[in-house]
Amino acid sequence: MIAFVMVLGWATHSRGTTFKDALGREVTLNGEPSRIVSLAPSITEILYFLGLGERVVGVTQFSYYPPEAALKPKVGSYIELNVEKIISLFPDLVIGTVDGNKPGVVDLLNQAGIQVFIVNPRNVKQAIETVGIIGQVCGVSKKAGLLTSRLNRRVTRILEEIRTKERPLVFLQINLRPIMTVNKNTIHHDLIRLAGGRNMTQDEPITYPRISMEAVIRERPEVIIISSMERGGRFEKARQEWLKWRSIPAVKNNRVHLIDSDLIDRPSPRIIDGLEAMARIIHPGLIMD
Repeated sequence: MIAFVMVLGWATHSRGTTFKDALGREVTLNGEPSRIVSLAPSITEILYFLGLGERVVGVTQFSYYPPEAALKPKVGSYIELNVEKIISLFPDLVIGTVDGNKPGVVDLLNQAGIQVFIVNPRNVKQAIETVGIIGQVCGVSKKAGLLTSRLNRRVTRILEEIRTKERPLVFLQINLRPIMTVNKNTIHHDLIRLAGGRNMTQDEPITYPRISMEAVIRERPEVIIISSMERGGRFEKARQEWLKWRSIPAVKNNRVHLIDSDLIDRPSPRIIDGLEAMARIIHPGLIMD
């Protein structure tokens, strides 16, 4: 008979420790995992944030933060994973996500005797919680608790700063051609909300809708933010294109900005950096040091 005691979503018994993942699956580990494969750049960032970089033996394409993560063996892209490569790395734990990673990959890895733990952060709060969850699964729950407390304090500080401020209408552009934005079912919307703004396209029926320049002009956003991975080139050109339309309040008041897409696209600890950056754009003059 197996002794089975549930504690904070995980259980200990004579055959190891069992955790319940975002899919409701029970994942049992015999001791702390020492060879971990990450199936998303955000998970890679979390593992390094927790000080577990030396345990990471494989990552996906575009896992380039921190810089040393880029030197790890690649196991394919976020969506198109190389199962044979993953198996060849002899991991004792693979960590994946609901969004992006195909369910069939989990089944194949399980058939190969590899434990796969799935996470599903959909907003800023859940991104922070995922740091704690991965910390528990990897045996560093105390450190994870300290780190998540620090992240939560930074969020609280922003909420306190913007609590009494008016919320300007914000248009977030996440793609240049065609122009694309986000609705309320995205982590980007959550960032705009927490940073003290109103998402202009929150009620769009499509998660990442295309939108015409004419529609943006008609809605008259007070702040325009362009998500970019660079500070010049094509994205600066896109910013300059918006500056031609002086009838838009954001343009008239010189409130068209670029933001690093890595800081707002990935549900990793850096999402708090993105939140702080967005809060400063939406409410200039905030002091969050």
